[in-house]
Amino acid sequence: MGLFDRIAGRKPRAASLSSGDADHLARWAREHRGVEAYIEPATVVTEVTAVLVAHDGEWTRRKVGGEKGARKLGRDLHIPVYDVRKTGYPQRMRDYDARRRIERKRAQLERDSEP
Repeated sequence: MGLFDRIAGRKPRAASLSSGDADHLARWAREHRGVEAYIEPATVVTEVTAVLVAHDGEWTRRKVGGEKGARKLGRDLHIPVYDVRKTGYPQRMRDYDARRRIERKRAQLERDSEP
């Protein structure tokens, strides 16, 4: 919402889920097991997003066109949808990120130690 919109009293348009984001999320959900969606609130720099988290903690994030868009996405993909402000992120997601950091450090050490 721009400054003029605020002054004029206009309501912001609801963001919509782009077909590219929708396709990515649908494909990702099909390719992974135990997928759940976590709605992230809008911030100063980002719109409402959804994080899809698989059974092993692997995840992906995309804009979803607001909270209604996220709920619709969950219905369309037949996956549970949670509000991250209420539930927090699942531990398996944090564990996945920690494993990835360790793997990247090991790979960097191996590259650095090569002659």
